[in-house]
Amino acid sequence: MLYYLFEYLDAEYQLTGAGVFKYITFRTSMAVITSLLISLVFGKRIIEFIRAKQVGEEVRNLGLAGENQKAGTPTMGGLIILAAIIIPTLLFARLTNIYIILLLITTVWTGMIGFIDDYIKVFKKDKKGLKGKFKVIGQVGLGAIVGSILYFHPDVTIREKATPDAPLITEIGERTPVFLDEEKSTKTTIPFVKNNELDYSAPLRWINPSYGKFGWMIFIPLVIFIVTAVSNGANLTDGLDGLATGVSAVSAITLGIFAYVSGSVIFADYLNIMYIPRAGEITIFVGAMVGACVGFLWYNAYPAQVFMGDTGSLALGGIIAVLALATRKELLIPILCGVFLAENLSVVLQVAYFKYTKKKYGEGRRVFLMAPLHHHYQKKGYHEAKIVTRMWIVAIMLAILTFVTLKLR
Repeated sequence: MLYYLFEYLDAEYQLTGAGVFKYITFRTSMAVITSLLISLVFGKRIIEFIRAKQVGEEVRNLGLAGENQKAGTPTMGGLIILAAIIIPTLLFARLTNIYIILLLITTVWTGMIGFIDDYIKVFKKDKKGLKGKFKVIGQVGLGAIVGSILYFHPDVTIREKATPDAPLITEIGERTPVFLDEEKSTKTTIPFVKNNELDYSAPLRWINPSYGKFGWMIFIPLVIFIVTAVSNGANLTDGLDGLATGVSAVSAITLGIFAYVSGSVIFADYLNIMYIPRAGEITIFVGAMVGACVGFLWYNAYPAQVFMGDTGSLALGGIIAVLALATRKELLIPILCGVFLAENLSVVLQVAYFKYTKKKYGEGRRVFLMAPLHHHYQKKGYHEAKIVTRMWIVAIMLAILTFVTLKLR
C-alpha cells in the first residue's frame, strides 16, 4: 500500500525521497524492520493475551528431559508470525504481483489449517486436533491452486538469453545481456547437471511433440506433493524451542537471495541462471518472513515463552515450498530443507520398520530411540539447546551447499 502511495507522490508531486520506494532492496529492508517491530512489540502483547485466555500447551508424557516444564506454555504463537509477515508485505510489496498474491494466499491458507488444528487441541481439549485427512485435503487443495496458477497464469514466465555473448550497451555504459521475449515454460532448475535446467513436459514431448501442452499433468501433482511434504516437514520439526523457527529463517534467506538474483537481468546473466521476470518482488515477502522468524525467536528461544503451534509451523513449511516453486528451485529442496527431510524420513522409517518387524517377529522394533529425529537425540542425553544449535548449523551448511550447486554442473 505504501508502495503505491509513494509511487503516486513521486509521479504527481516529485516528492523528495519518494522514489526510493522503487528499489526492492529498500522495501525489503523496511519489511524486515517492520516485521521485527511487529513480532517484538506486539508479540509480547499477543503472548499475554494468549496466557490470559489460558491457551497453554498440553504436554504428552514421552519421558523426555524438561518436558514437564513446558506444560502451560502459551501456544498458537504462530499468529505473531502470520501478522508479522502479512502486514509488512501489504505495506511494502506490489500487491498486483502474481508471486506476492500467491504467497499471501499460501500464508493465510496454511495458517488457517494450523489455527483450526490448534483451536481443536486447546479449546476442544482434543489432543489429536484436526483429523489428518482434513489436513491433507487442505494441503492438497492449496497445492492444486499453487500448481494451477504457476502453470497457467500469464505473468508466470521466464526469459531466455538470445545468444551467449550478445551485449547491449546502456546509457550509463553497462553491458547488459539481450534476452528474448517472455514465454511460458515448464522448465526448472536441476542441480549437478551441465545445462542446469529440466523441462517437466519433456517426457510427454518425447512420446509425441504435441503432448507438451499437457505438462500440467506432471507439474501440478508434483507441486501438490512438494507443498504437502515441506509443510508437514516443518510441522514435525517444530518439537524443540526455536528449532523450526531458526531452520525456516535460514531456508527463507536462501530462497530470498535466489528470488533477487533470478529477478535481475544482470545477476541472472552473471550467474548463468534462469531469469524470471517479476520474481524480484518476492524478496520483500521473504524480508518480512525472516523478520517474523527472528522476532518470534526472541520469545521462542530456549526456554520458550511461547510455541508457534501448527498455526506457525504449517504456514512456514507451506511458504518455503511455494518460494522454492516460484523461484524454480524446488528440486533443490532435498538439499536446502535437509533438516525437514531428515525429520520426515525419521518418522516414515520408524513407523515402517516397526510395522514390518511386528508382522515378521511378532514384536515391533525401532530404528531410532524416538521419532522425529530431534527426540532421538534427546533420548541420547543431548541438551535441547545443543540439539537446536547444531541443527541450525546443519541448516546453514546445507544452504551454502545449495548456492554451490549453481556452479557444480
